[in-house]
Amino acid sequence: MADEEVLTLDVFKGTVEVMLDDDFLSLDEKRLIIKLANQLGLEPDEPAKVYNAIREGVEVSGGRAMNKGECIRVFTRVYEVALINESVSIDEENVLAHLRHHLNIEDDDYEKVVDGLKKIITERYDDNVVGLMLNTLSDSVTLVGRLFDGVRTKNA
Repeated sequence: MADEEVLTLDVFKGTVEVMLDDDFLSLDEKRLIIKLANQLGLEPDEPAKVYNAIREGVEVSGGRAMNKGECIRVFTRVYEVALINESVSIDEENVLAHLRHHLNIEDDDYEKVVDGLKKIITERYDDNVVGLMLNTLSDSVTLVGRLFDGVRTKNA
């Protein structure tokens, strides 16, 4: 999948489909999807159109093509939102693994994302929560990586 074109609506649709596997959007998932729509630069009406298309079983695809740097930036920003609660729920970990797949974030890019998140956490957040957030990041990295490997294998 590394050479496939990444399109904004395809990424958003694939991520929302994963979130709706259990027919319920958790608060954690809602936070991530809002951030994702913002970071993908979707038009104000596009998230609702995609959601409705999924619910009605109508095909939707396309959007703007994204380059590798943009994919990494989007993934990093969404991952940061997941870390803000100081714990990453299983729903969030599952979403992050699938988002990583949809954005074609390979292992070397994933390491860059994690390093970038460590820097963001230490620079932007209060000293009182930095340690907890770094521990949460460390805990989630392994699980998201394993979930991603499962997604990658399933979609190969």
